[in-house]
Amino acid sequence: MTGSALFDTVVRTGLLALWLAGLAVAARADAVDTLREFTRDSRTGSAFFTQVVTSTEGGRRKTSAGRFEFSRPDRFRFDYRKPFEQTIVGDGARLWLHDLDLNQVTVRPLKGALGASPAALLAGASLEREFDLQAQPARDGLDWVQATPKVAEGTVRLLRVGFRGRVLAALEIEDAFGQRSRLDFTDVQVNPRLADDTFRFTPPKGADVIEQK
Repeated sequence: MTGSALFDTVVRTGLLALWLAGLAVAARADAVDTLREFTRDSRTGSAFFTQVVTSTEGGRRKTSAGRFEFSRPDRFRFDYRKPFEQTIVGDGARLWLHDLDLNQVTVRPLKGALGASPAALLAGASLEREFDLQAQPARDGLDWVQATPKVAEGTVRLLRVGFRGRVLAALEIEDAFGQRSRLDFTDVQVNPRLADDTFRFTPPKGADVIEQK
Protein backbone atom coordinates (compact mmCIF):
# COMPACT_ATOMS: atom_id res chain seq x y z
CA MET A 1 0.00 0.00 0.00
CA THR A 2 1.37 3.38 -1.00
CA GLY A 3 1.77 6.19 1.50
CA SER A 4 -1.08 8.08 -0.14
CA ALA A 5 -3.40 5.05 -0.06
CA LEU A 6 -2.52 4.35 3.58
CA PHE A 7 -3.23 7.97 4.48
CA ASP A 8 -6.62 7.80 2.72
CA THR A 9 -7.48 4.58 4.57
CA VAL A 10 -6.58 6.04 7.96
CA VAL A 11 -8.60 9.18 7.23
CA ARG A 12 -11.64 7.20 6.10
CA THR A 13 -11.37 4.87 9.10
CA GLY A 14 -11.04 7.81 11.46
CA LEU A 15 -14.04 9.55 9.92
CA LEU A 16 -16.05 6.33 10.20
CA ALA A 17 -15.15 6.03 13.87
CA LEU A 18 -16.14 9.64 14.47
CA TRP A 19 -19.40 9.11 12.60
CA LEU A 20 -20.24 5.99 14.63
CA ALA A 21 -19.38 7.81 17.86
CA GLY A 22 -21.65 10.64 16.77
CA LEU A 23 -24.49 8.19 16.19
CA ALA A 24 -24.02 6.79 19.70
CA VAL A 25 -24.09 10.25 21.25
CA ALA A 26 -27.18 11.14 19.22
CA ALA A 27 -28.94 7.96 20.33
CA ARG A 28 -28.21 8.72 23.97
CA ALA A 29 -29.36 12.30 23.53
CA ASP A 30 -32.57 10.98 21.98
CA ALA A 31 -33.24 8.94 25.14
CA VAL A 32 -33.22 12.14 27.21
CA ASP A 33 -35.51 13.77 24.66
CA THR A 34 -37.81 10.74 24.85
CA LEU A 35 -38.19 11.17 28.60
CA ARG A 36 -38.87 14.88 28.15
CA GLU A 37 -41.49 14.10 25.52
CA PHE A 38 -43.06 11.45 27.74
CA THR A 39 -43.47 13.87 30.64
CA ARG A 40 -44.69 16.62 28.30
CA ASP A 41 -47.16 14.65 26.19
CA SER A 42 -48.57 12.01 28.55
CA ARG A 43 -51.15 13.72 30.71
CA THR A 44 -52.43 10.37 31.96
CA GLY A 45 -51.05 6.85 31.80
CA SER A 46 -51.43 3.30 33.00
CA ALA A 47 -49.41 0.09 32.93
CA PHE A 48 -48.96 -3.25 34.62
CA PHE A 49 -45.64 -3.76 36.36
CA THR A 50 -43.43 -6.42 37.85
CA GLN A 51 -41.03 -5.19 40.52
CA VAL A 52 -37.87 -6.95 41.67
CA VAL A 53 -36.06 -5.65 44.77
CA THR A 54 -32.48 -6.76 45.35
CA SER A 55 -30.80 -6.49 48.74
CA THR A 56 -27.60 -4.54 49.32
CA GLU A 57 -25.65 -7.80 49.20
CA GLY A 58 -27.14 -8.56 45.79
CA GLY A 59 -28.44 -11.95 46.89
CA ARG A 60 -31.90 -11.68 48.35
CA ARG A 61 -34.61 -10.85 45.83
CA LYS A 62 -38.24 -9.96 46.37
CA THR A 63 -40.74 -9.89 43.52
CA SER A 64 -44.11 -8.16 43.43
CA ALA A 65 -46.58 -7.15 40.73
CA GLY A 66 -49.47 -4.80 40.19
CA ARG A 67 -50.84 -1.85 38.25
CA PHE A 68 -49.69 1.76 38.00
CA GLU A 69 -51.80 4.76 36.92
CA PHE A 70 -51.12 8.49 36.90
CA SER A 71 -52.61 11.85 36.00
CA ARG A 72 -50.47 14.99 35.93
CA PRO A 73 -49.69 16.80 38.03
CA ASP A 74 -48.94 14.72 41.13
CA ARG A 75 -51.78 12.20 41.04
CA PHE A 76 -50.85 8.54 40.90
CA ARG A 77 -51.86 5.11 42.09
CA PHE A 78 -49.89 1.90 42.67
CA ASP A 79 -52.03 -1.20 43.27
CA TYR A 80 -49.81 -4.07 44.39
CA ARG A 81 -51.55 -7.42 43.96
CA LYS A 82 -48.78 -10.01 44.43
CA PRO A 83 -47.55 -11.32 46.78
CA PHE A 84 -49.39 -8.95 49.18
CA GLU A 85 -52.11 -6.42 48.49
CA GLN A 86 -51.12 -2.81 49.08
CA THR A 87 -52.36 0.45 47.63
CA ILE A 88 -50.45 3.74 47.35
CA VAL A 89 -52.40 6.79 46.20
CA GLY A 90 -51.26 10.36 45.63
CA ASP A 91 -54.36 12.56 45.30
CA GLY A 92 -52.52 15.80 44.59
CA ALA A 93 -52.54 16.89 48.22
CA ARG A 94 -51.96 13.78 50.32
CA LEU A 95 -50.18 10.45 50.04
CA TRP A 96 -52.14 7.40 51.20
CA LEU A 97 -50.66 3.96 51.89
CA HIS A 98 -53.09 1.14 52.63
CA ASP A 99 -51.80 -2.23 53.84
CA LEU A 100 -54.71 -4.63 53.43
CA ASP A 101 -53.20 -7.40 55.56
CA LEU A 102 -52.71 -5.06 58.52
CA ASN A 103 -55.89 -3.12 57.73
CA GLN A 104 -53.78 0.00 58.31
CA VAL A 105 -53.72 3.30 56.44
CA THR A 106 -50.88 5.82 56.66
CA VAL A 107 -51.47 9.32 55.33
CA ARG A 108 -49.15 12.31 55.03
CA PRO A 109 -48.90 15.54 53.02
CA LEU A 110 -47.88 14.81 49.45
CA LYS A 111 -45.61 17.84 49.17
CA GLY A 112 -43.17 16.51 51.72
CA ALA A 113 -43.39 12.92 50.52
CA LEU A 114 -43.06 13.28 46.74
CA GLY A 115 -39.68 15.04 46.40
CA ALA A 116 -37.37 13.33 43.90
CA SER A 117 -39.24 10.03 43.96
CA PRO A 118 -40.17 7.60 41.16
CA ALA A 119 -43.71 9.01 41.26
CA ALA A 120 -42.32 12.53 40.84
CA LEU A 121 -40.26 11.39 37.85
CA LEU A 122 -43.14 9.67 36.04
CA ALA A 123 -46.14 11.72 37.20
CA GLY A 124 -44.75 15.01 38.46
CA ALA A 125 -44.79 18.40 36.79
CA SER A 126 -41.22 19.53 37.47
CA LEU A 127 -38.92 16.96 35.85
CA GLU A 128 -35.83 19.11 35.32
CA ARG A 129 -36.34 21.13 38.45
CA GLU A 130 -36.05 17.97 40.54
CA PHE A 131 -33.56 15.92 38.50
CA ASP A 132 -30.33 16.14 36.53
CA LEU A 133 -30.76 14.02 33.39
CA GLN A 134 -27.98 12.10 31.69
CA ALA A 135 -28.21 9.58 28.85
CA GLN A 136 -26.81 6.11 29.50
CA PRO A 137 -25.56 3.32 27.21
CA ALA A 138 -28.27 1.07 25.79
CA ARG A 139 -28.71 -2.33 27.47
CA ASP A 140 -31.36 -5.04 27.69
CA GLY A 141 -32.64 -3.74 24.34
CA LEU A 142 -33.63 -0.41 25.95
CA ASP A 143 -32.45 3.19 25.77
CA TRP A 144 -31.74 4.55 29.25
CA VAL A 145 -31.78 7.92 30.98
CA GLN A 146 -30.32 8.43 34.44
CA ALA A 147 -32.12 10.91 36.68
CA THR A 148 -30.18 12.09 39.74
CA PRO A 149 -32.05 14.12 42.38
CA LYS A 150 -30.73 17.67 42.53
CA VAL A 151 -31.40 17.76 46.26
CA ALA A 152 -30.13 14.69 48.11
CA GLU A 153 -32.65 14.81 50.93
CA GLY A 154 -34.61 11.59 50.47
CA THR A 155 -33.74 7.91 50.34
CA VAL A 156 -33.54 7.79 46.52
CA ARG A 157 -29.97 8.10 45.26
CA LEU A 158 -30.71 7.83 41.54
CA LEU A 159 -33.26 6.60 39.06
CA ARG A 160 -32.93 5.17 35.56
CA VAL A 161 -35.74 5.10 33.02
CA GLY A 162 -35.67 2.67 30.10
CA PHE A 163 -37.55 3.16 26.83
CA ARG A 164 -38.18 0.74 23.99
CA GLY A 165 -38.41 3.19 21.15
CA ARG A 166 -40.82 5.79 22.49
CA VAL A 167 -42.56 3.41 24.90
CA LEU A 168 -41.87 3.40 28.64
CA ALA A 169 -40.45 -0.02 29.47
CA ALA A 170 -38.58 -0.01 32.80
CA LEU A 171 -37.64 1.97 35.87
CA GLU A 172 -34.63 1.28 38.09
CA ILE A 173 -34.21 2.73 41.58
CA GLU A 174 -31.12 2.85 43.77
CA ASP A 175 -31.57 4.06 47.32
CA ALA A 176 -29.08 5.57 49.72
CA PHE A 177 -28.63 2.20 51.44
CA GLY A 178 -27.55 0.34 48.31
CA GLN A 179 -30.84 -1.49 47.72
CA ARG A 180 -31.95 -1.73 44.09
CA SER A 181 -35.40 -2.06 42.58
CA ARG A 182 -36.46 -2.57 38.99
CA LEU A 183 -39.96 -2.20 37.62
CA ASP A 184 -40.70 -3.63 34.17
CA PHE A 185 -43.84 -2.25 32.52
CA THR A 186 -46.26 -3.97 30.16
CA ASP A 187 -49.48 -2.91 28.43
CA VAL A 188 -48.44 0.74 28.69
CA GLN A 189 -51.30 3.10 27.81
CA VAL A 190 -50.64 6.79 27.14
CA ASN A 191 -53.43 9.29 27.77
CA PRO A 192 -56.14 6.75 28.59
CA ARG A 193 -59.41 7.95 30.03
CA LEU A 194 -59.30 7.14 33.74
CA ALA A 195 -62.22 6.95 36.13
CA ASP A 196 -62.88 10.09 38.17
CA ASP A 197 -62.34 8.26 41.46
CA THR A 198 -59.02 6.62 40.48
CA PHE A 199 -57.01 9.00 42.63
CA ARG A 200 -59.46 9.40 45.48
CA PHE A 201 -58.92 7.30 48.56
CA THR A 202 -61.27 6.73 51.50
CA PRO A 203 -59.96 4.61 54.38
CA PRO A 204 -61.98 1.39 54.72
CA LYS A 205 -64.30 1.20 57.67
CA GLY A 206 -62.50 -0.14 60.71
CA ALA A 207 -59.01 0.55 59.35
CA ASP A 208 -56.38 1.94 61.69
CA VAL A 209 -55.50 5.40 60.26
CA ILE A 210 -52.10 6.89 61.12
CA GLU A 211 -51.56 10.54 60.17
CA GLN A 212 -48.02 11.82 59.71
CA LYS A 213 -46.95 15.42 59.32
